[in-house]
Amino acid sequence: MNNQILSLAGKKIWIIGGAGWLGQATVSLLNDAGAAVLCADINGRAKQFLEANGLQEAVAATDIDTGSEEAIRNFVAEQAALHGTPDALVDMTYGTTAKKMEELTAADFNRVNGAITASFLLAREVGQLMAACGKGSIVLFSSMYGMVSPNPDVYEGLEMNKNPVEYGAGKGAIIQLTRYLAIHWGKNNVRCNCISPGPFPGTQIQEKNPEFIKRLSAKTPLGRVGKPVEIAGAVAFLASDASAYITGHNLVVDGGWTAW
Repeated sequence: MNNQILSLAGKKIWIIGGAGWLGQATVSLLNDAGAAVLCADINGRAKQFLEANGLQEAVAATDIDTGSEEAIRNFVAEQAALHGTPDALVDMTYGTTAKKMEELTAADFNRVNGAITASFLLAREVGQLMAACGKGSIVLFSSMYGMVSPNPDVYEGLEMNKNPVEYGAGKGAIIQLTRYLAIHWGKNNVRCNCISPGPFPGTQIQEKNPEFIKRLSAKTPLGRVGKPVEIAGAVAFLASDASAYITGHNLVVDGGWTAW
């Protein structure tokens, strides 16, 4: 056990939203660690990412539609038939409008936070399969903005909106969803945790807004923004047996942003 506790060799791991900014590093790291990875995303993005990085032979790619309960149920059934019940499910999906609060409509808010429902349905379908096997790890994704509100001063003078309210509200809900799922399947040895990333701005934002990045960095005790591989490492930990006694937990990976 001690020799294998950090190993991901042979573990079947599904990564939903795997072609995104943080998802790509996660797919790559878990593949390098020996996991059998399924990368799912929308509109052919998973296949494009894998082909662009020479991973198409090592990692399975598929599209996913989270727009309805039936589509999610069919996705899980089809992928389980192809690949077997996963040892870990990683849901990195999110929704946002990037609108100002004054511009946000009820329809916008409800549409974006359909992502909460989709996360619940996906976790429930996969969790039931895991429970039948007596093991599994579900990793959901929240955010530091599921715990704290953005500081307007960080965005002052910039042509960009602060992190929007519907995003933060949805991510706050993910933390509570994590707790409910952890309790529900605890006796089946199925764990559910979530990760709350701090400031992990994409490459384009970093290149176009150096002053913004400077302000973000100054808000963390470590004095810098995060690197995608640092999220990938947190996912690897929660997918491995090293975290076997951890469930219902929100793992905050924010460089200390929420510590002061």
